Amino acid sequence: MDIAIAKLEAWMRDYYHKVDHDIGSSGVRDLTMAELRAICGFELSELDPMVFHDSESYGGSGLRAALADRWTGGDTDRLMVTHGSSEAIYLVMQLLLEPGDEVVVVDPAYQQLHDIAAARGCRVTRWPLDVTDGFAVDLARLRELARSRPRMIVVNFPHNPTGISITPAQQKELVAIAEEAGAWLVWDHAFGELTYTADPLPLPTGYDRAIVWGTFSKSYGLAGLRVGWCLAPPDLLARMALLRDYIALYVSPVLEFFAEHAVRNADRIVALQKEHAQRNLRLLTDWARSAPELVRLTPPDGGVTAFVEFPGQPDVERSCRRLAEQHRVLLVPGGCFGDAYRSHARLGFGAAAEELTTGLSLLERVLREDAGMVVNHG
Repeated sequence: MDIAIAKLEAWMRDYYHKVDHDIGSSGVRDLTMAELRAICGFELSELDPMVFHDSESYGGSGLRAALADRWTGGDTDRLMVTHGSSEAIYLVMQLLLEPGDEVVVVDPAYQQLHDIAAARGCRVTRWPLDVTDGFAVDLARLRELARSRPRMIVVNFPHNPTGISITPAQQKELVAIAEEAGAWLVWDHAFGELTYTADPLPLPTGYDRAIVWGTFSKSYGLAGLRVGWCLAPPDLLARMALLRDYIALYVSPVLEFFAEHAVRNADRIVALQKEHAQRNLRLLTDWARSAPELVRLTPPDGGVTAFVEFPGQPDVERSCRRLAEQHRVLLVPGGCFGDAYRSHARLGFGAAAEELTTGLSLLERVLREDAGMVVNHG
């Protein structure tokens, strides 16, 4: 293949469906159909009149209207419904980038945010978060990187995998940096609605070269829908529609039915998921505090992932494999986000509390055993 293997997705393919306890995924707990119906107040019998007809290239009118009411003040012309945010990422990168273009991307990052660009022949420049300072954002460094006038700047806050975020003032400065450079600003909003330390950041829609995508997988707990959305200039969406004619055509109207109800009741869904996530975050921080010799944790500002460091572990990836294969617990090694993070792992705390507690207990057991192996062989 001309494109790099997606390490995170390959890891999930190996282990996601073979574990009992998931403390590696990036979404909040998945809702059941019964829970979604109770929250949104619909009956499955409402599907009975539906004809299995094609949907529209930009998304069904009902879902697009619901998304527009939530994100664009009712303007549907700037919205497209996509297969998760992953389709939006692919379409945007394919259409806006040419070989030789420079793309500045936050680091660490979800691999799709940079390796699609790399496969296009682009120069990928990393904008690193400060690992030594709780993954702090260095906007002065970004301003230096943007002096070369990159074609695109790609960010996601709250960030995957660390969960850190930025302030509204920092967001304004970031947008100004992109505008001064004349760069496309890609804003990954996957975790944007689920925040703890501050209100959710507004979408950077005031900048005419901003592109935003979101998904129902992370803050809503509806990963199985595989529905997302993209907010972009109408002329770019028109080009995206032409390219997706060769890929997926449109999103199923059955999935759009559920997604529309979810959007119309998003505040209720997010409030319930946030309450659940905050309780789990307290469990995680208490656990990390009880084992400082094993774990270093920067508490996240949003989302349901933390990028934890395991000091003194000889091989974090090996520990993650052992955790999955011997104890049926999913954890994602930091190497999936770049070789510089091999001492880290992405720890997801969105699952049921009992699942998280069991997973953390088994993780601690593996960490202590593997740390003991270092002592025994040292």
